[in-house]
Parts: sequence; structure tokens; C-alpha cells
Amino acid sequence: MNPPATFCLADLPNGTHATVTGLRAGAPEADDALLRRLAEIGFLAGEPVHLLRRGPGGREPLAVQVGDTLFALRALEARCIEVELGHV
Repeated sequence: MNPPATFCLADLPNGTHATVTGLRAGAPEADDALLRRLAEIGFLAGEPVHLLRRGPGGREPLAVQVGDTLFALRALEARCIEVELGHV
């Protein structure tokens, strides 16, 4: 059986439901402090996430719901969040 495909949250289309699988430095500017902050605010493996929509012109910020909380993320932050499609 193949493991589920993982994606970067920033690459998903608006309206997508997914489950966080982990965090990784998705760009050279992403450091340990950024990854730690994302974990602290709730982007933990197993958490359901919903990419609601993007800002004007399909850009930043990305409106994202993780658990019961709504966040506005920069694309840099969203590129650090690995997800698999669907959620529990």
C-alpha cells in the first residue's frame, strides 16, 4: 500500500480540507523560530486544516482554519506546513 501523498499547504486550491502531517523549512528564509511558532499556534501533525481563500489576486494572506482557529498566513509560512488531503 502506498503512503498518502503529502503537499505543501501553499500549493492547495481554495476550499481544500487537509490534515497537517508536519512542518519543514519550505524556503531558505524559514528558520527554526518560524517552525516553532507555527507549532505553538496549532499546526501540529494530525490537526485538520482548511484553506479557506487567498488574498486579493490569489496572493497573500492565506486565510486558514486549523482546528477551531482562523489564521492569516504569509505564503512563506504556508510553504512550511505539510499536509495530506482530506481530514478526519
